[in-house]
This record gives sequence, C-alpha cells and structure tokens, in this order.
Amino acid sequence: MKHLLVITILFTLACSSSKEVTRVAADTQTDLSGRWNDSDARLVADEMIEDALSRPWIENFKADNNQNPVAMIGRVRNETMEHIDTEVFTKEMERAFVNSGRVSVVANTSESKQIRDVRVNQQSFASLESAAALGKELGADYIVIGNISSILDETENGRTASIFYTVNLEMIDVETNQKVWIGNKQIKKVIERRRLRG
Repeated sequence: MKHLLVITILFTLACSSSKEVTRVAADTQTDLSGRWNDSDARLVADEMIEDALSRPWIENFKADNNQNPVAMIGRVRNETMEHIDTEVFTKEMERAFVNSGRVSVVANTSESKQIRDVRVNQQSFASLESAAALGKELGADYIVIGNISSILDETENGRTASIFYTVNLEMIDVETNQKVWIGNKQIKKVIERRRLRG
C-alpha cells in the first residue's frame, strides 16, 4: 500500500510540474504578456542604429578633424513602470558603431571605473614591462544618452489595453553640449484579454 501511495504522489507531481520548452530563432517575435520584450528592443536597436549611422554628424566630424568620432554610450533612463533593461539595445548600438569602422567607442563610466581599478592595481603588482600605463585613455567626442517612457490606457473592465512606448536617444558633443543627432522610436501595442470560460 505504501508503494502505491508513493507512486501516486510521484505521478501527480510529475504531471503537475510538466512543461514544454521549444527552442526558436532569437529573432522570432513572441508577445506573451503584451509588455516590453526582446522584439521591442530589437526594433529599437535596428532603427536607431540605421538612423544614427546614416546622419551627417559622422562625416561632419571627419571633415573637421580628419579622424573618426569617438562615442560613449551613456545612460538611457527607464521612466516606465516596467523593468526594462536598456542595455539590450544600447549594447547593440555599441556593436554596430564599432563594426561599422566609422565610429570608435570607449567604455562607459561604470566600465571605465572597473578598468581603472585594474590599471591602478597593475602599477603595484604587475611587472614594469607589462603594466598598462596611466593617462592614456581615449576621450569621448560624443556621448549618447536618452530615456524610455510609456503611456498605458485601458478600458474600465480591463479587457482591452493599449501601451505606447517612446524611446529617445541623443548624441551630444561632450565639449560643446551640442546635440548632433536625435533618434526616436515609438511602439504601440493593443492587448485583448480574453475571458476564461468557467
């Protein structure tokens, strides 16, 4: 009888916790909750990168300085009520800038602090030949900053909701504070909540 009880409990647990996981291509659009997701981040990254790299600020800088501009990707503030990791699209922007061969990218403030700690430690613990020299950082000509905000609208019964997201990015000259590029991407979603049958 004990064995039958143990088998029944194990069978019940196995059935209640079973789930199916399917691997899909990373660019497959999956809207499960209606909230911000990887598809939205990809849309933002693609549009912002294409727009930033096609505008005249790069060629203008090269004409004036005879070299590629150096950019830092700064903080993009999340002003929505959701948890949104803005690095999902800002890291894509960094990658595209570097791989384009037209814009150099330097570490952001938090990354720089970590690297500086390593460099300072090397002065005491690494050999003179291998220690990285101090005072050789490449300064940024431009910094990208921005924000993401959202507006939620829904019916009184909560059955239908609309979420509007707007992402703003600005490329700012570090020396003059001049804005040389402004990018904007808007995304709007309508969510229909179906009533479950009792």
